[in-house]
Amino acid sequence: MFANVLLPIDLNHPASWTKALPMAVKLCGSEGTLHVLGIVHDLGSAMISSFLPADFEKRALQQMKEQLDTFCDENVPEGTSVVVHVEHGHVPEHLLHAAKQVGADLIVMASHPPDDLQTMLVGSNAEKVVRHASIPVMVVR
Repeated sequence: MFANVLLPIDLNHPASWTKALPMAVKLCGSEGTLHVLGIVHDLGSAMISSFLPADFEKRALQQMKEQLDTFCDENVPEGTSVVVHVEHGHVPEHLLHAAKQVGADLIVMASHPPDDLQTMLVGSNAEKVVRHASIPVMVVR
C-alpha cells in the first residue's frame, strides 16, 4: 500500500474519477491518505482575464474546494483518510507541484480514450504527467 496517493479529478467529467477513485482508495489501504486534487484551469490569456472580476481566481478556488469536499463526503468510503487540495493553472504543471507538496508516493489518474485531433492540438495531460513525474503514475482507463 501507499502512504500518500494523489488523485486529480475534474468534477465536470465523471470519467476522471469513476474508475480511478476506487483504485486510489484501494491503493491507500487503511493506513494511507488519499489526496484529492481539483485544478481550476488557466484561461491562457491575459486579455480574457481582464474581463473577469478581480477576485475570480479566489472565488473559483473556494467554489471548487466546497464542491470537492461535498464530492468526497458522498463518494469516498468511510474510514478512508482524505484531504482535498485545489490549484489554479496548467493542469500537468500543478498536478506535479501538488504531488511534491503532499509527498505523494503515487499518482492515480484517469485517461480518456485518445482523440487524435485533441491530442495533436493540446496533448494529453496523463501523457505529460507520466513523462515528467518522479514518482509512479497509474493511468486508469
